[in-house]
Amino acid sequence: MEITLTTPAMLFPAISLLLLAYTNRFVVLAGLIRNFDENSDDESTFQQIDNLRKRIQYIKKMQEAGVFSFFLCVLSMLAIYFQYTTAGGWIFALSLLCLLYSLWMSVKEIHISVEALDVFLKNFKSR
Repeated sequence: MEITLTTPAMLFPAISLLLLAYTNRFVVLAGLIRNFDENSDDESTFQQIDNLRKRIQYIKKMQEAGVFSFFLCVLSMLAIYFQYTTAGGWIFALSLLCLLYSLWMSVKEIHISVEALDVFLKNFKSR
């Protein structure tokens, strides 16, 4: 398979949108954390805080992997531009692996988010 300069370039919009979605998640969580009542000391609140800590860490990993994927994508384009096609192909493959890791972290963060909703819903009685 031959990789041209346009192959890594096709990932630019996808990675950019992904990073925007990750940043949006982070901003929402930061707002939730800032609005927590410091005086609340029930078990549900402690579970929610632990959950938010985990989610923030996952989002940090997602963003780091996404940015690194973007960086490697640009680096692969430079390598291909300067006629280092084999190196550019391998760098692009690393970029795809970083993107894959970022997406996997996103799935894990979604699972933790669902756990947070379960903790919240425990406070409501079944009707």
